[in-house]
Amino acid sequence: MKKELAVEVIKDFHEKKLPGITKRDLEVNTTKNRKTITIIGPRRAGKTYFLFNIIKDLRNEIDETEILYINLEDDRLLPLSLRDMDTLLRTYYEIYPENRKKKIYLFFDEIQNVSGWEHFIRRIMDTEDLQVFITGSSSKLLAKEIATSMRGRSLSYLILPFSLKEILRIKRIDAEKYLSSDKKAWIVNTSHEYMEFGGFPDVVLEEDKNTKLRILKEYVEVMLMRDIVERHRIKNIKILRMLFNALLNSFSKQFSTHRFYNFLRSQGIKTSKNTLYEYIQYLEDAFAIIPVRRFSYTLREVEQSLPKIYAIDNGYIAQSGIKFSPNTGRLMENIVAVELFRRKSINPLMEFYYWKDSSGKEVDFVIKDGNNIKQLVQSCYDIEDYNTKTREVKSLIKAGKELKCKNLHIITWDYEDTENIDGRKIVYIPLWKWLLEK
Repeated sequence: MKKELAVEVIKDFHEKKLPGITKRDLEVNTTKNRKTITIIGPRRAGKTYFLFNIIKDLRNEIDETEILYINLEDDRLLPLSLRDMDTLLRTYYEIYPENRKKKIYLFFDEIQNVSGWEHFIRRIMDTEDLQVFITGSSSKLLAKEIATSMRGRSLSYLILPFSLKEILRIKRIDAEKYLSSDKKAWIVNTSHEYMEFGGFPDVVLEEDKNTKLRILKEYVEVMLMRDIVERHRIKNIKILRMLFNALLNSFSKQFSTHRFYNFLRSQGIKTSKNTLYEYIQYLEDAFAIIPVRRFSYTLREVEQSLPKIYAIDNGYIAQSGIKFSPNTGRLMENIVAVELFRRKSINPLMEFYYWKDSSGKEVDFVIKDGNNIKQLVQSCYDIEDYNTKTREVKSLIKAGKELKCKNLHIITWDYEDTENIDGRKIVYIPLWKWLLEK
């Protein structure tokens, strides 16, 4: 990298006015540790704007020259090497030599674009007075690099697309404890739109439905090509696309890789099961899907169970063109899974599974906190249908007895009540109320 380009990138940032920023619910400690702050999450979920929010707060406390943000997807910088990263930092100190005696805040956006980045970050953390923030769109790649080279020197945080609570904040809808009929209608209507199109920021802010779908299709394409095909050097893109479409079609249902493998063979498409398992892992790493395993007290049984697959955002389902019956229960269940994934990222002891017995009775979510089963949750759109209610309640009661859990919830669309059945209390709560819980 030429020094002139490094100067240009640095000065461009310091002369740049930050865009208007929506406050996210995630809180990151930026002052009381010497660890690298790692922000991970899907592409276009808001990682960059989250960094801008931190930068904006810092600018109120320190001189703006003590902060440096580098977008590692800036086409002027690509391809970027470790030597280029070093050139950027040395050039920064040449421009602002007085800052060598001060604590500097460095922000590197989409760090996975630089091979061996962890060695550079570790070195500068050891030799300079710095607070470093990095973002990335891959969970496992970053986790592996952090575990091997950063060893206890990083704290990771997850940013997902907007939650319902954050969307209501953007739309200036105050979800008070006591609501008028009009305000409740606004919240329910917003919940329905969230369930249909998801929470990616640009999609939430867009009014036109066709444009929402165009944006989402572009997101999927970029995620597949940049986070999976290019990063893992995948040659058979057709199989990857077929697999991702099959996973989306199976969302909120168990997915059998073996069955999909047999389907490909029946179509004359050659691949191996190991390749399919690798592709599924890549999709999970890129925050495209959330696999949820069947609950068991035996780790081996958990790992060998068929996973239920959920999309990281309902927008991915919307752009796929999958048609649904008027019963949107599966979409609602996907929203619940995403919210549990969000809560799991905040509580390191939390895990969640599905439960199923030999007779086919099923509970959507078993929430475990440490060694304790904390809650059993069913997601049901139309609980007022007698047959549906009977099926959901029977499964919940049986699982509650087997797992020795009395905290039983059924998340509904708009039904709210409590019932005592077989000595167990079942709480029915509307989806929007559950999503707004602290």
